[in-house]
Amino acid sequence: MNTSTSTGTTERNWFGRNWKWALPTGCLLMVVLAAAFVGAILFFVFSMMKTNTAYQHAMESARGDPEVVAALGQPIAEGWFVSGSFEETGPSGQASFGIPVSGPKGAGTIYVEAKKSAGQWHYEVMAVQLDGTDTRIDLLD
Repeated sequence: MNTSTSTGTTERNWFGRNWKWALPTGCLLMVVLAAAFVGAILFFVFSMMKTNTAYQHAMESARGDPEVVAALGQPIAEGWFVSGSFEETGPSGQASFGIPVSGPKGAGTIYVEAKKSAGQWHYEVMAVQLDGTDTRIDLLD
């Protein structure tokens, strides 16, 4: 909104004077907020997956298996991006997922397929596939 002053000059409002930096800053702020929102959702989902009993059992089995420890070294760290699905409804459910893991000597993926019945997980597959090789270590033995 332009207003005339007693000297005959026009005075512009705040946005009129500052639009060259305010508009890009506002757009950048929206992009940052959207990215933070998506990041928070991903963090929540991956955190929820990691609290699943089947997930925790798979990590304990891998960390306690001498063959996996020999191949990857210690400590064995889990990656962030778990792929797959978990479905639990009370005492029943099913899970099919892969957990990226790594150690000082190498990396791999823990693959798990399990069904939950009467509150107990029954594992069909639990194995570590070592990256870059055909070696698969069965954790169900």
